[in-house]
Amino acid sequence: MQATRRNFTFGAMAALLSGCGMGASGGFSAPVRRADAAMPSVPNAGWDAWVASFKGRAAAQGISPAVIESAFRGAGFLPGVIERDRNQTEFKRSLEDYLSIAASDERVAKGRSYFAQQRSTLARIEQRYGVEAHVVAAIWGLESFYGERRGSIPIVSSTSTLAYEGRRGAFFEKQLIAALQILQNGDTTPANMTGSWAGAMGHTQFIPTSYELFAVDFTGDGRRDIWSDDPTDALASTAAYLAKSGWQRGQSWGGVVGTPGANVPGGRQLQPEVGGPVFVVGRNFDAIKRYNNSDSYAIGVGHLSDRILGGGPIEGPFPPDQYGLRKDDRIALQRRLTAAGFDTQGADGVIGPNTRSAISAYQGRMGLPVTGEPSQALLSRLG
Repeated sequence: MQATRRNFTFGAMAALLSGCGMGASGGFSAPVRRADAAMPSVPNAGWDAWVASFKGRAAAQGISPAVIESAFRGAGFLPGVIERDRNQTEFKRSLEDYLSIAASDERVAKGRSYFAQQRSTLARIEQRYGVEAHVVAAIWGLESFYGERRGSIPIVSSTSTLAYEGRRGAFFEKQLIAALQILQNGDTTPANMTGSWAGAMGHTQFIPTSYELFAVDFTGDGRRDIWSDDPTDALASTAAYLAKSGWQRGQSWGGVVGTPGANVPGGRQLQPEVGGPVFVVGRNFDAIKRYNNSDSYAIGVGHLSDRILGGGPIEGPFPPDQYGLRKDDRIALQRRLTAAGFDTQGADGVIGPNTRSAISAYQGRMGLPVTGEPSQALLSRLG
């Protein structure tokens, strides 16, 4: 994400933690939160020594001893964070698969519901920052599934673990310093400062340095609280980010050539995949990419924002995947596997871990080579 915000893969979704309540904007039902898998801290002498050294560097940058001690009182070394960092997949999804996830039926339905629920708040945010409400809602949807997947890993523990590990040590030490500055400003507490394993926080997944640059106190309570069940400050902070990134009010992000959204002043054509749809995109597409420097992400946000307003799916053509299968083929494969007793946990046309496990189980049962990979031959065999 260019200079201020790293790309932490929107699909790295955490699991369920319940939450309920009323926010400062009043009257809404808080999202049901999904909790991360347990990630316990373990004793580590090297981390302890690193922290002791780091405390001096933090103090030299103006962090008070009291804040430093409070922040590290419950912190620890998280080997699970190192494992996640080292095992990030290099697999690149096709745009069709990406959009199937980014604008899934569930994400669209929830988006319309939350958009209606937050309409008044989003309208006030749009009035102040000039960023259309449905676009802010779409980023909320992609980043944390509308607040349901904010992450529950302590940020001081995760960023100090990654800074100590050293692969991107300078970057994560900078994030840790920023996290301590946030605590020193009184925006939240160490216990409440939680997020993803890589340090992204709150409803719209700000890393600490981006938070310092763009977060706002829209509710007027004296804190820029992106962690609360109330998403107001987080949504406003996202709008502020886009506004400062060049967002042009009243302009479309873009759209497929020949559709109304493609009427973008000064727009340019973009074809992410050979044989796939051609888009016309403009300055607002570029502003979304400042939030996450990925064409697929920016198209995903734009498309989800259109769907939230009632728009329909993008109608291909999309090229077949590496196995020669189109989306309809993949959906048929998932349905046939499930009907045969090898449950793929849904039929969305995305070949993920559940589908691959089902394929492997079927291949093993039939005495076939176990590859876990789809194919036309497998589809025909199941027919």
